[in-house]
Amino acid sequence: MRTTYILLPIFLMVLILPLQGQEEKLTKEEAVKLTLENNFGIVIAKNNVKVAENNKGVLNSGFLPSLTANTGASYDNNDQEATFQDGSVRAIDGAETTRYNASLNLNYTLFDGLGRWYNYKRLKEEYNLSELQARETIETTMLQLFTVYFEVARITENIGVLKDTYENTENRLKRAEYSFEYGQNNKLDVLNAQVDLVNDSINLMNERQALMNTQRDLNVLLNRDLDVNFKVDTTITFTNKIVLEEFLNEGESNNIRMLQAEKNIMINDYNLKAGKSVLLPTIGLTGSYGWNEGNFPATNFLASSASTGFSAGVNLSWNLFNGGTGITQIKNAKILLDSQETLQQQIKQEILRDIANSKGNYENRLQIYRLQEQNVSTAVNNYERSSERYKLGQITSVELRQAQLNLLNAKTSKNLAKYNAKLAELQLLQLTGQLLNIAL
Repeated sequence: MRTTYILLPIFLMVLILPLQGQEEKLTKEEAVKLTLENNFGIVIAKNNVKVAENNKGVLNSGFLPSLTANTGASYDNNDQEATFQDGSVRAIDGAETTRYNASLNLNYTLFDGLGRWYNYKRLKEEYNLSELQARETIETTMLQLFTVYFEVARITENIGVLKDTYENTENRLKRAEYSFEYGQNNKLDVLNAQVDLVNDSINLMNERQALMNTQRDLNVLLNRDLDVNFKVDTTITFTNKIVLEEFLNEGESNNIRMLQAEKNIMINDYNLKAGKSVLLPTIGLTGSYGWNEGNFPATNFLASSASTGFSAGVNLSWNLFNGGTGITQIKNAKILLDSQETLQQQIKQEILRDIANSKGNYENRLQIYRLQEQNVSTAVNNYERSSERYKLGQITSVELRQAQLNLLNAKTSKNLAKYNAKLAELQLLQLTGQLLNIAL
């Protein structure tokens, strides 16, 4: 019977052996680097910035002239009859006429009521806005990255705690078996230890499975092979309190939503100014260089002709009234600008609320973490004392198991509190616009 008791934990340990194969060490810095390079959302955001950069270039500004080239040829074959001033008549069957032409035409708008100028400035601000939107995508992705990264770290530490629990239970089972063989206790202690060992094995197996699943989640964010095994850095450092206070003082002005709201106001302001250009005239410059040649039948006064030369001109166009469309557009642009300014005030209020809430959450979670650290020290002391008393026969295996579970819960709760506090700090740093400016 004792052989069965010995084989059971050995069999369970085979089931829960650690994953075989070499595991790389994935540091926080390496995870950030891979995410910035490979993450799908960040790649798309960077492409949007490139599009905005192209749009703000001089080639899309309307300040450059347009140059077009035209060429053509025609052929006519007609039966013609011509009566001249002296009364003579001439008839030609199959009279042929050929014409050829080529020209270069230049058009340039000298003044359009400053519409181009404000549109050009608007495109520059749209580029700046696209950079802010890309930064927001990166910040959001970084927060997702560390949420998963710290979850891997938490589960990794939990596995270490569960392994210690398993080993302690295994040792208790061996002690109970020896004591039973020598008649020092009854079979109940052995059975209790066996049940506890199975439960500890199941918990460890489930936690290892959770680790593999979470590692795959992280590999998706890093956009790499899902089956890559790795270890993570479980070291956590918190931002200096003085530095964090400085970030909070500048949080409103550095918040990404507030910066985007400011850019949207500028863009709408330029739209309004560009819309007012319809009230002013447009002055344009035209120029061309052309060549024309023609061959005519005998019924024409000219047998052939050819010409080359330049031409240039200035034109002024003033749309005095276009049915009110321009005025309506200006009014709507003013309303949109006013709406953006109102939205900015709303965003400001929300940011102040979010920062205050996030600061409170961070301080609360950090305090919980400190308390959990104290709780672990108490639980360790309690388990060590209980273990000594169990060896002396002063407490039962059930009481020892309760002390063991208390220690397990205290350690896993401390792990959870530690990473919750760090994530709360990162959320606060994101709101203050500093998430990408600190060492993690």
